[in-house]
Amino acid sequence: MSENRTSGVRRAVRIAGFGAATALALGLLSTGAANADTFVPLPDGQKTSPAGVTITRIGEHAVISPSMAGNGAGRTAWLSGKTFADVTATPDGTVGPNNGPANGQGSNNSSTHGASQLNTGYVIGCQVSLADNAISAGVSGGVNLSGGSLGGSVGLNVGPGEVKLVQINSKDILKPGTYSVEYQDVPIEIQGCAGYAQARAYSVVEIIGDNYSKTTLYGQPFSLG
Repeated sequence: MSENRTSGVRRAVRIAGFGAATALALGLLSTGAANADTFVPLPDGQKTSPAGVTITRIGEHAVISPSMAGNGAGRTAWLSGKTFADVTATPDGTVGPNNGPANGQGSNNSSTHGASQLNTGYVIGCQVSLADNAISAGVSGGVNLSGGSLGGSVGLNVGPGEVKLVQINSKDILKPGTYSVEYQDVPIEIQGCAGYAQARAYSVVEIIGDNYSKTTLYGQPFSLG
């Protein structure tokens, strides 16, 4: 009996030791998971204007990952979504030219481009809460990814208190109808922001002509870490 009891105690100690080792391994995995990618689901949205324009955004999400630079002040956002624009009326327009300096404010929009247009992208801020009033105050600059450059990662330097705009893509609207812009896992590398950073999707439809209108649909702000 005493041998059986001793054997049972030893077996229990071995099991307890195995359990402790397993718990330690799981703890290490959990610690590693803190540095893993973060999936951010975002709600659909819609806006209709008196000008007969309806903008709808669906399937938007982001994946946030640590910067490959590993400097603590950077992160990468992989952005996906789809935007539709239903346009009931628009004057005839002429595509191009894209006036103004490359990526400059006011370039490649309906007032300089010559045609009604749908464009979509993201407003990105460092240590700034991206409420509507922060966006309407203007942006300090940005990057235009439209024109076939969606395949590579884009670096964006955003300092404390700065708000910048990244236009993902655009589509000319030459007659009434439904237009869409879709993007999948577009990588944007944010550098220079040691504090918290936020991003927020925007989609804009501008209608040219005597009854000029601009309809903007913003998405839900989300943290970039």
